[in-house]
Amino acid sequence: MLRLVGFDGDDTLWHSEGYYRQAGEAFAAIMARYVDVADREVHARMLATEQRNLKLFGYGAKGMALSMVETAIAVSDGRIGVADIHALIELGKGVLQHPVELLPGIRAAVEEVAAKYEVVLITKGDLFHQEKKVAQSGLADLFRRIEIVSEKDAVTYHRVLGEFDLQPAQFAMVGNSLRSDIEPVLRLGGWGVHMPYHVTWAHELENGLAADEPRMLTVDAPAAIPAAVERLRALAAAAQGAQHQPARPA
Repeated sequence: MLRLVGFDGDDTLWHSEGYYRQAGEAFAAIMARYVDVADREVHARMLATEQRNLKLFGYGAKGMALSMVETAIAVSDGRIGVADIHALIELGKGVLQHPVELLPGIRAAVEEVAAKYEVVLITKGDLFHQEKKVAQSGLADLFRRIEIVSEKDAVTYHRVLGEFDLQPAQFAMVGNSLRSDIEPVLRLGGWGVHMPYHVTWAHELENGLAADEPRMLTVDAPAAIPAAVERLRALAAAAQGAQHQPARPA
């Protein structure tokens, strides 16, 4: 029934968003030299700029840095100094160079799942940065395949499943983002294990899922992932069994 389990990277296997938050706070501190940050809604304008630029720059620290520069010029009406623009670029570089710190217990969780299922890492973002994270994480050997993608949507998951010659009902995705890791998979007919991270980028909070989605389980720590996957396996088997029940005679 359930044959393949996918794992997200950022904030599922290793910490990530906290470094972006720190850069965002430093960005606001720089902008405070030019404007009233709250009055000019600097954070909201930065988010809008990042979202508008996703199709151009993609996800990750490079797109964030370019969006910070664009936002800073617009918010300051062009008054931001060259030294501060350089400081914004350095913030982006700092995020690209942050250490890779695994979530406690995640390696053991992936190992336990991998003992029973094929596992694949599906992570999105800047190619060089994600490759570096995967290499430094020490987890690459656990995965049958590593997919670094520009977007996590139904098209992407459908392609991955096709290359494994699997149906969506045979796949479960583990991740912290309802928008990217869970919703597209559920919409295809797959399964999801949602492990919320303590901070989430506002863009990733946007989704159309109900809190009681029957094909999704929520866990609060890596140690709970293997049991959740087994529960989904049972649900998948029950769902398939129900589909093959003979019709009740009239």
